[in-house]
Amino acid sequence: MSESTPSLKRRTLLAATAAAGASAAAGWPTAAAQAADTRPNVLVIVTDDHPKQTAWALPKTRAWLTGGGVEFTRGHATTPLCAPGRSSIFTGQYAHNHGVRGNQHAANLNHHSTVQRYLQQAGYRTGLYGKYLNGWDVDDNPPHFDEFAVLAPPTFNNGTWNVDGTVQTINNYTTTVVKNRALSFLDRSVADTRPWFLYLAPYASHGPNTPEGKYADTAVPAWDGRPSVPEADRSDKPGFIQDATGTLADGRNIRTNQLRTLLSVDDAVQAVHDKLEALGQLDNTLVFFIADNGFAWGDHGWTKKSVPYTPVVEVPFFVSWPAGGLDTGTNDNRLAANIDIAPTILDAAGITPDTQYPQDGHSLLGSHRRTRVLTEFFKHGTGTGGPLTWASYIGANKQYTEYYQLHTDNNGLPTGSGAVLFREYYDLVNDPHQLVNKLHNATPAQEQALGIPALAAQLAADRVSSGSTAP
Repeated sequence: MSESTPSLKRRTLLAATAAAGASAAAGWPTAAAQAADTRPNVLVIVTDDHPKQTAWALPKTRAWLTGGGVEFTRGHATTPLCAPGRSSIFTGQYAHNHGVRGNQHAANLNHHSTVQRYLQQAGYRTGLYGKYLNGWDVDDNPPHFDEFAVLAPPTFNNGTWNVDGTVQTINNYTTTVVKNRALSFLDRSVADTRPWFLYLAPYASHGPNTPEGKYADTAVPAWDGRPSVPEADRSDKPGFIQDATGTLADGRNIRTNQLRTLLSVDDAVQAVHDKLEALGQLDNTLVFFIADNGFAWGDHGWTKKSVPYTPVVEVPFFVSWPAGGLDTGTNDNRLAANIDIAPTILDAAGITPDTQYPQDGHSLLGSHRRTRVLTEFFKHGTGTGGPLTWASYIGANKQYTEYYQLHTDNNGLPTGSGAVLFREYYDLVNDPHQLVNKLHNATPAQEQALGIPALAAQLAADRVSSGSTAP
């Protein structure tokens, strides 16, 4: 794939898109409007705890979405935790704005601010298959989805599902269930000619990383780790990382199991591709493939998520839309994030978001290039162990992180002094594996030379940013 930063073109399609969107805003479009509707279908595929270095398991996905689309090589999860990350995909907002700061706080999501609400109101048929939000009650229907099968709690085999309002057990591998339901949803588009929005969320590659039977013993390529696995000297890292015990063997085991589960995701993506092609809908379907967060394979001794290091905050991020010019097989090295998905969808559909729900992300359909992205994590409760609350400034070539005396209460609201407890600075060009924290034992003069005062001030502003003020 060539290395470039394309100005992602949108063809004359958008003129018709805007007109169709306006006609639909008050409710379902008329039959005549449906027949003339040229707005794109939208498909969003969200995997779970899925790090970037997994191309081996996704050859068919990559052939479609990177060979015939755009790969955002610097894609980020703005909060590397499931419910906050998924809420950011739905809303285009940082966690400090949508309020789902942790997996315990899904009730804080304002569903009126979600992309599915905008699209449903504008006349799209909406569908959801797979994992929704952590802690979601399986008896509750997900708002603003016309058709759905919600897996709750998430599992790999024989899960409990809410299928269009009826709770039932489906005895099958859950990635297969997601695939089959998606194909049926697409088949219904033959009779229902409205444009559609389909959100697919398999449980892979989340722990316990249970592979489908046919892939249970599949051999995966050998892996010798990377310099950050497990990093012998962590004296320049925060205390919880110094205490981490993950090994190369642990990382290899997690990686093997994750890759095996992703083989089934690859099959499902190929099946969806083939269905779209058979229906003649492949050209005008805007497709996103992203993980809700990455995962550490023993990096710095860590074998989880929720930390600010690259294997956890950077995620696979692919986009394809042939009718909109996104079929070039290129890499885009702009700093991109999950908060950019909702703005891009609304832009493609010709929908202007409500001013009372300002989006922090930016449409990827133009040439906008941010200078930085904010990543953030909120510790829940006052228990010991695990990551502290932190926020991080990630630029093109550097990362600055602060850890705080702060936690969320039972309502998901931050409480504590907010005092800075620890800081990190990494040169991402010369130290991509984040081995040398340049703030460890740094003098005031050295901090000044690194530009720390300005970075700290900018991070403080970004942590309370909203809409047009967001990075």
